[in-house]
Amino acid sequence: MTFSVATWNINSVRLRLPIVESFLQTYQPDVLCLQETKCPNDQFPTKAFHKLGYTNVEIHGQKGYHGVATISKHPLEEVASRDFCGMGDTRHLDSIVRAPGRSIRVHNFYVPAGGDEPDPAINPKFRHKLDFLDEMRSIPADPGKADSAILVGDLNIAPLETDVWSHKQLLKVVSHTPLETETLEDLRMKGGWSDLMRVFIPPEEKIFTWWSYRARDWDVSDRGRRLDHVWGSPDLESLVEDITVLREARGWEKPSDHVPVIARFAI
Repeated sequence: MTFSVATWNINSVRLRLPIVESFLQTYQPDVLCLQETKCPNDQFPTKAFHKLGYTNVEIHGQKGYHGVATISKHPLEEVASRDFCGMGDTRHLDSIVRAPGRSIRVHNFYVPAGGDEPDPAINPKFRHKLDFLDEMRSIPADPGKADSAILVGDLNIAPLETDVWSHKQLLKVVSHTPLETETLEDLRMKGGWSDLMRVFIPPEEKIFTWWSYRARDWDVSDRGRRLDHVWGSPDLESLVEDITVLREARGWEKPSDHVPVIARFAI
């Protein structure tokens, strides 16, 4: 049996609901984790997902900013969220997915972008990002009452040289500075998380999941970054059947600047 989880920074779920519905109808992941939903809980389009067979919807949102949602065909249990850095932002959801044959704890994250200046002394947004990453160390790859654990989302960092279009040109650009990349890799490894995208796709190959809206022709220039990630507990490494980065979604009508990433497992 196959279990699939998709992650997608949608950049406003209400604005882009038509492409989300189309994506679900075509690809049918068991679980869809959305970030940057920009929607208060009472205005989330839950009924639209119910009509598509996704009867389990957990939301942690706020007006105009941030927001995460975990949408599942299977029951979601032990749902919780953390208020990282005490900012009151809606950037995390934790739940156990009761899929047939296996229970999986799913962490859905939206890490702060960090602003433009990679100096925590003069940029409070960058300081916030570093503090957020430091608090993420408290979430290891421990499934608790589940069988396995997955951490997905927009982590707003491209850790490897092959996760950006130009390593040299982006070394001083927020999302690829050594301070960020080394911090992310350190917390991932010390937390026991496996970078499942790089388990399936060799580190020598470029992977991008985000292309700026500022690019006149994003497809031709291809100045992308891998900001969206799929991590898992080590037991999932041997179960990965496929990782798909849906590049074409960047060219859909009214697209997000991020594209969906779909991970499929044999369970």
